[in-house]
Amino acid sequence: MSDKKKFLIIDGNALVHRAYHALPPLSTKEGKLVNAVYGFTSVLIKILKDLGPAYAAVAFDTAAPTFRHKEFKEYKAQRVKKPQEFYDQFPLVKEVLEAFGIPALEKEGYEADDIIATVCRKNEEADKNIENIILTGDLDTLQLVGGKTKVLSFKKGISETILYDEAKIKEVFGLEPGQMIDYKALRGDPSDNIPGVKGVGEVTAKDLLRKFGSIKGIYRNLSKGEIRDKMREILEKSKETAEHSKRLVTLVKDAPVDFKMENAKLQKYDTEKLSSVFGKLEFHSLLKRIFESNEFQRLDSKNLTKQGNLF
Repeated sequence: MSDKKKFLIIDGNALVHRAYHALPPLSTKEGKLVNAVYGFTSVLIKILKDLGPAYAAVAFDTAAPTFRHKEFKEYKAQRVKKPQEFYDQFPLVKEVLEAFGIPALEKEGYEADDIIATVCRKNEEADKNIENIILTGDLDTLQLVGGKTKVLSFKKGISETILYDEAKIKEVFGLEPGQMIDYKALRGDPSDNIPGVKGVGEVTAKDLLRKFGSIKGIYRNLSKGEIRDKMREILEKSKETAEHSKRLVTLVKDAPVDFKMENAKLQKYDTEKLSSVFGKLEFHSLLKRIFESNEFQRLDSKNLTKQGNLF
């Protein structure tokens, strides 16, 4: 059994987005839509139970444009704005986190993934016994996987997950974690509007990286006759685009986010806060799961309300 202390860090936007689309509309008696909050909270309870982390934090995007938007105006420009009832659930998610004593981290100009990358780096430098577990809905953070960091990603909806370590990335993609940046830069990413190199798909990108290691290695060997003429022409014309795409997909590991590891240490849960927030959201079944779960030994027994008053 590993003696490492687990640090759970969640991509808040990715999980809220997944929950919103995975669950049918759920509303309180007052008509407030809470399906994304419910899904987020349900996953949070399960992951805390299954992983038993010593620390936890959640990273969020902000509404402000990031350095990527400023550098490349087409970045994520194709995304359709969601209904206001989706965005209205974020403050409620943060209320749930506050009740658990889990910090919500965000910084204007940076994305949640940049905050995650920064936190993981800081954790690795601060404590050799830390193991970062990133919970996310996409694969952008696979570039962070290493000896102290793993990615737990959703396969389908919010119920099935897959854990990526170095071996799993090698098995699924045939690449090393450090090559995932170049892989995305070469093939592009329609969901983020990353252009990539036109004419280079997933298979070709993998083949090139297995042979030459990186985008830099590809262009270093471009004139040596090891790449067929048509592909060489494509790559020659797209060098600037490939390098620009790589800058866009590379996560920032020194975002100026206000973060201290000790603030993310999970303490005794405040049962009064949990009861109040869950009652307001009418999450009675989730509250019952918390109080009946063996993992939630962090519940402050001094403040436990009689079960009959909770549900």
